[in-house]
Order: sequence, then C-alpha cells, then structure tokens
Amino acid sequence: MKILFNTLLILMYISGCSNTPSLKPLKPIYKPMFLDEKFKNFELVTIESEQYVFALDDEMKDMVAKKLKTERDIKKRALKLVKHIFNNEGISLSYKSHANISAREAYHNHAANCLSLTIMAYALAKEADINVKFQQVKTPEYWVRNGQYNLLTGHVNLLVKDKHSLGKTVVWGENDFQIDFDPQASKSTFKRVTIDKSTVLAMFYNNKGAQALVNADYLSAYGYFKAAALIAPNFSSTWANIGVLYKLTNHLEEAETAYRYAISIDNNNLTALENLAIILTQQQNIEEAQFIKRKLHLIRINNPYYYALLADEAYYRGQTKEAIKFYNKAIALERRAHEFYYGLAKVYYHSGDITLAKKALKKAITYNKTPNTEDVYIAKLNFLRRVPIK
Repeated sequence: MKILFNTLLILMYISGCSNTPSLKPLKPIYKPMFLDEKFKNFELVTIESEQYVFALDDEMKDMVAKKLKTERDIKKRALKLVKHIFNNEGISLSYKSHANISAREAYHNHAANCLSLTIMAYALAKEADINVKFQQVKTPEYWVRNGQYNLLTGHVNLLVKDKHSLGKTVVWGENDFQIDFDPQASKSTFKRVTIDKSTVLAMFYNNKGAQALVNADYLSAYGYFKAAALIAPNFSSTWANIGVLYKLTNHLEEAETAYRYAISIDNNNLTALENLAIILTQQQNIEEAQFIKRKLHLIRINNPYYYALLADEAYYRGQTKEAIKFYNKAIALERRAHEFYYGLAKVYYHSGDITLAKKALKKAITYNKTPNTEDVYIAKLNFLRRVPIK
C-alpha cells in the first residue's frame, strides 16, 4: 500500500534536492506575529487535543491485550500489529488521502491517510508496550493538486526498538524494524530523522489547516496553524503555511516575515523559499526574487516530481503539448513512477489520442503496486477500450 500524505504545504504558484541557497534577508528576521484581531472568533474553532488524537477506546485496548500482548517477542508483536492493520481478518485499513483523523476514527472507519495511519499504529504500539518512535523520512519534494492549489506531501514512519537489545535497531520488512506503510519508502535510502510527538501533532494540525485553507475557511485555517505553532514552534512548515494564509488574506508584510522565519528555522524549506520569491516579485524586489528562483531551479532540476508538477500545471492551463513534454522528462528521470504514466494518459485522452492514452495507462498499471489504485486504473483502461478511435 503506497501512502504518501502527511504534512501538507501549500504552493500558491509553481515556477520542483541538494543545497539550499544561503539568503541574506533585506530585513532582520523577526518572529511572525499572530493576527488574532484579524481572525476574530478563531478561538471558537474546535481544535482536537493531543489526548483526543492519540486516544484508544475499549475495543482497541481489548484487541491489544488479546492479540498483541500475548506475544512476548517484541518484533513478532510489532509484526502482529501490522498484520492486524492490513489483514482482512483484522481491521483491513485502506488509504484515503483526505482522511486526516484521530487514531480511533482511523481504526473504526477502516480508512486513513498516512499520518493518521501512523498515529493510530503508534497509539496501539504504545498500548502494547512496544518501544516506538516517530521518524520523518526526507523524501524528494512531491506535490498533489487539490483544486487550484498544489499540496506538498511528506512522509513519516515508526521506528521500533527492542528494549532487550541495547543500541539494536530493527526495521519492519526484512531484518530491520521500521513500521512503514509505504513499501517504496521503507526500502529507500532517504535520510530519517526522529521527531517528537508534538511535531507529529503539529503535522496533524497543519493538515487540518491546509484543508481549511483550500476550502477558503480562513478562520479555521488560522486556528489550526496557530495551534501547530504553539505546540511545536520550531516546525518550519507551520510558519510557511501561516505565510500562505497571511498572503491570501492580504497581510503581505506579515506573510513575508512568516516565510523568512520558516527559512531561518530550516533553510531547506523550499516551499517557503518559493512563496517568498512570489511575494518579493509582487513587491518589486526583483533581484532577490530572481536569485531565489534560479537557485530553486538548480536544486529541483533532477527531481522527476518537479517536472510532473510542471506537467500538471501545464495540463491545468490547457497546454497539452507542454504537459506531455514535462511528463516525458519526469519519466526519463524515474521510469517506474506509475503516477507519471497516469498523468500522461490523462493528457493524451483530453488531446484525443486514445491509442497513446491506453498505452500510458497500461504502463501505469504495470508499475503500480497499490491494489486500490490498480482497480481505478483498470476501470479507466476498460473505459478507454470502449472509446472509438478516430
């Protein structure tokens, strides 16, 4: 099961990793201001507490007691947990990208996004006395469109440590012991960084705030982003999202401050750099904006998802030839990414080339490893087979 959604970062416009440019801000870096007076009654927004997000109910605790704690070996206990999550005889969870929900809701709804799934697994593991920690996987930038916005996704997993083996790390899948619901990420060599529970809760709030922002519910977005900033003030992504919210509500000076602050925390926050360049352009600070854009291009030039993003933008604007060119560039850099072929199939279909659309969709089916996605692709391919070729 391929699960990619975690923290969502908004990109207002798109111009896609190695070293980030070292910027000399034109102004001193101040901590961004909260604008409570501009978002009146934001405190009426219901923000889920940490206890609510991670809590188990009696049924979940009973499952842990009867199915997990009976196993003495920690690794086998963790494997039983993973099997229970995905096995048809257990809760058989499936991936749902917008299901940013609590541990209990994920367990009983049988669908969740990556972050909620990982939160649920963490809560169950702690109840089962499994020594587990959150890890952030430093994957390349990967975007997903939601309406007029592009959302940047991240990835988290769980690290299990055997209490009886000092310094020994185990990773689920082979001889190691990570619990990761994206099989590709679990086998990758991407850097992993341990993060605390507060940061994960901030990610949860950022997801909620990002969805509210997409829905133009700026009051809820402010409430969630502020909650995230208070619970994990050094989580750079929150301040970048606050910058987007401030920009959308015409608080441009405060938006610039938020972007610069996000970059001061993490100079690899390319989303904050991207949005800073946009706002600097609007403010006629062309020299610094162009400097940032050139650096971003050099950083992203070998990232296939950057070209997929450009392809999606071109397709969104109706520029089919450009979209095809960029998808082919993405495929040249990563030929096994099923989503590139699916995107290409969409472009070919809308340009009237059914033969090439079917060919691209067959490739997408070949490289996809997720059953739910395969069902969607096969249904679309069957539809194309019924479309007469002109």
